[in-house]
Amino acid sequence: MPLHAATVFLSAFLLFLVQPLLAKQILPWFGGAAIVWTLAMVFFQSGLLVGYAYAHVLASRVAPRAQAPIHVALLAASLTFLPLVPDPSWKPQGGASPAMGILGLLFATVALPYALLSATSPLVQAWHARARPRESPYRLFALSNLASMLALLGYPFVVEPRLTSHAQSLAWSAGYGTFAATCAALAWRSRTLPAAPHAHVHGDEAPPRLATMALWLALSATGAALLLAVTNHLTQNIPSIPLLWVVPLAIYLLTFILCFERPERYSRDGYLAALSAMVCVMAWFLLDRRLQFQLAWQSAVFAVGLFVACMFCHGELARAKPAPRHLTAFYLVVAAGGVVGGALVGIVAPRVLPGYLELQVALVALAALALALNRRRALRVAAILGGVACIAAGALAWRIHDFTAGTVFIERNDYGVVRVKESQVDAADPDTRYRTLVHGSILHGEQWLAEKYRRAATTYYKTSSGIGRTLLAFEGRPIRVGIIGLGAGTLAAYADADDVYRFYDIDPAVVKVANTWFTYLRDSSGKIEVALGDARLSLEREAPQRFDVLAVDAFSGDSIPVHLITEEAVDEYLRHMKPGGVIAFHISNRFLDLKPVLLAIAARKGLQFAFLHEPDDAGGTTSDWVVLTRERPFLARPAIAEITEPVAPDPGFRSWTDDYSSLLPVLRY
Repeated sequence: MPLHAATVFLSAFLLFLVQPLLAKQILPWFGGAAIVWTLAMVFFQSGLLVGYAYAHVLASRVAPRAQAPIHVALLAASLTFLPLVPDPSWKPQGGASPAMGILGLLFATVALPYALLSATSPLVQAWHARARPRESPYRLFALSNLASMLALLGYPFVVEPRLTSHAQSLAWSAGYGTFAATCAALAWRSRTLPAAPHAHVHGDEAPPRLATMALWLALSATGAALLLAVTNHLTQNIPSIPLLWVVPLAIYLLTFILCFERPERYSRDGYLAALSAMVCVMAWFLLDRRLQFQLAWQSAVFAVGLFVACMFCHGELARAKPAPRHLTAFYLVVAAGGVVGGALVGIVAPRVLPGYLELQVALVALAALALALNRRRALRVAAILGGVACIAAGALAWRIHDFTAGTVFIERNDYGVVRVKESQVDAADPDTRYRTLVHGSILHGEQWLAEKYRRAATTYYKTSSGIGRTLLAFEGRPIRVGIIGLGAGTLAAYADADDVYRFYDIDPAVVKVANTWFTYLRDSSGKIEVALGDARLSLEREAPQRFDVLAVDAFSGDSIPVHLITEEAVDEYLRHMKPGGVIAFHISNRFLDLKPVLLAIAARKGLQFAFLHEPDDAGGTTSDWVVLTRERPFLARPAIAEITEPVAPDPGFRSWTDDYSSLLPVLRY
């Protein structure tokens, strides 16, 4: 038993440690988009399915003596994937959809090791059931989930803050080598075991019916869909980072542990009551606009809601699990459900749903599943669950209505949801009509439609803002300006006839919207250039652009992709700047205080730092910009000094690099 337990524990620990480890390493290659984690989860769930299928075939179709040589040979072959370092040749070109690139990269980097790690738990349980037929192997399943949860929670709090990405890869590779040796030894010891447990020990071992397997699939798919939908919801307005990836996944795994280690911990009636309440509460939080930016409340409510929902799904799975003889088939179907749920959220939803509606859809499916499982119980129970299902469906319908009200254009792709809305301040005055660009739930640009107002810079880019004052400081001579993040193209309003404004944006939908629904680009007097693709990768490939000003305004929801504000990123920006150039970072943000990050980078690079805060006492848009430059006199200009606010340095703050970043110190709760 100790060797079985050690092998399962180590495999599960490595299995779930590699998920945030690899996803974080490739995140900058795909613009820091939340889709990286979602598609990574689809890949890992597919790898789990492949591993479970292999374990099922090996344990049930291959003679015991032949299992060991096959498995040992595959373990040896998997060592050729080490060390676990993604190949930079997979970095995408501008304009390409990231989906196939992410999946292909992960396949080339970790496919065989991940499949073998996935196969370990069901395979070792099958070997254990043959070696000790009177003991339940399902406790090893709970042990594997415990190891998985420790790996997930350990990554953002222990591994990520202490080890660089390269060191993480080397440490994981060493751990995998240890696992391969341990698993090979166990496989060799198991080659002489009986073919299967004795039937009289486990009672009736008839194969599960098709209806039972369909139930396993539905429960597993619902839990997996809720996991990814909740993660998407929480990362719409905060950078997609390991901390926000692993907490929902740890909750998901915790419910597996509780339900399979001690099945009596799942009380159907108790969790049905909790589920009914939490579906209604989550539906309310998804509808009430006053609550959408309450980070602490959103995190708490959806963490609790995910726990209750997964306890129901996994508790029902535990109740329906088969005898140990059929456990590999059970795990295979459960893994298939995970792939189905993940694919629905990660691949189907961005191409079918106009907005982030998958969480609402998942809540409807959850309530309907609970009703279907309890339709023959007491009328009161069925009536309550039917009412909850109707509330969830009503919330979905109202959300769609509210989401599309006043909207003239919607497009969703792998980088998020872009909407154009039209409004009018005064119904009697057509000159007060204006359009807004909304990305996720955040304003990304605004333009008046009347001819006499439409060339005016608005919102975060007004002449009184930090970037407005910076650009006007160069007025009177030709300048070259780079802008990372196109939005509505508002900054093009500052371009004179002899200026060049070069925009970088990763999202083709934003480029389309800026050219068709807003007129800043075509109204501009200057020369406008647009480079499609991740700005960091585009700048790395380009010759020095000799910018006078570079504005970093790359929003995704309410967040700036982390890889655009590291020491290496600033080094790349400086390569493209003229000696007296200015780099301006837009840091207006409800959830993140990025001033310490940029102050630390400025100190490391010997740059002058200024925080430009533009309050809006009239109730309009407030904006925060940080400018970095080598020229101290620029910061002394009256227009700049007028809105400069002091920022106290934090001697203990660790500067962000491509190998290290942590959002915990800069989160606003």
